[in-house]
Amino acid sequence: MNAATEIALVPKENALQVYSTENGLDPYLQQIRTEIDAFNPDVSTRKGREAIASIAHKVARSKTALDNIGKELVADLKEVPKKIDAERKRMRDLLDAWKDEVRQPLTEWEQREEMRKDKHQAGIDQINLRLECRDLDSTELKANIEWLEGLLIGENWEEFETEAARAKDRALAALREALVAREKYEAEQAELERLRAEAAAREQKEREERIAREAAEAERLAAERRAQEERDATTRREAEAKAAAERRELELKLQAEQAEREKLEAQRRAEQAERDAQARAEAAAAAERQRQADEQARIQAETKAREKDRAHKAKIMGEAKDALISMNISEELAKAIILKIARREVPNVTINF
Repeated sequence: MNAATEIALVPKENALQVYSTENGLDPYLQQIRTEIDAFNPDVSTRKGREAIASIAHKVARSKTALDNIGKELVADLKEVPKKIDAERKRMRDLLDAWKDEVRQPLTEWEQREEMRKDKHQAGIDQINLRLECRDLDSTELKANIEWLEGLLIGENWEEFETEAARAKDRALAALREALVAREKYEAEQAELERLRAEAAAREQKEREERIAREAAEAERLAAERRAQEERDATTRREAEAKAAAERRELELKLQAEQAEREKLEAQRRAEQAERDAQARAEAAAAAERQRQADEQARIQAETKAREKDRAHKAKIMGEAKDALISMNISEELAKAIILKIARREVPNVTINF
């Protein structure tokens, strides 16, 4: 037996007898089995694992060597090939089983080792997966950061501890950076929404004020039309009265008997008509004076409102200018900035009056 290569060899001079005898290889196989049984496998150390692999390799080499001897006998002795082949197969199957038996502890250890490494790698993959979460909203980003911060990286990660810690640090840095950018974006969107709402409110207010002004103007025009219609009616009535007087005068000429009475009656009616016309004229004049007084009051109210609005805007712009000056901006520059914003010459920036 050569310990460096095979566990057991059949001497060539005895090969025919051994291979042609049923179970003739048993003594040699028993030598292999004895050494296998004497071997104490230890997968806890590298040296032990290498020893298991070495003896399994020796068993495999013994199988090959014994099989090759049998092949040579078959080639030389054609008359006994079936017996030799049968013995070869029995030997191969038995040694394969023994090889698997010897290697079983190492195979099981390798399987456990692969599962252990796969478990740690899956954990690292789970950490790295957080790098794909950078496009989430701020709430989801915070949840992922909280998960990473709560993930304990310690000795339980074994030789993967350093790699897991690096992956955790990378993921945390990326998510924290993404959170800052996302919160900034969400704040900008909220501010834009607020500005849009304020602009819509201003437009609604301006629309309502315009409708009110138009309604007031329509009412004023209607009042003027009614006054004009009244004046026209007065004119018509005066013309009709004048025509009636002329007719009465003509009738007086034609009816001499009733001339005096009709004249007196006509005078009375004329005087009454004049008094009525005077009364109407005075009423119209009073209405006109009232309208003018109302118009003057309206103009004064609008003037006062404009002055109040100018004072309010001046106060707001003054406060904004003071705020800019507090940021080490000169008063002249601060005033210029505020005026440009007030004139809407700065895009996307307004002053809320």
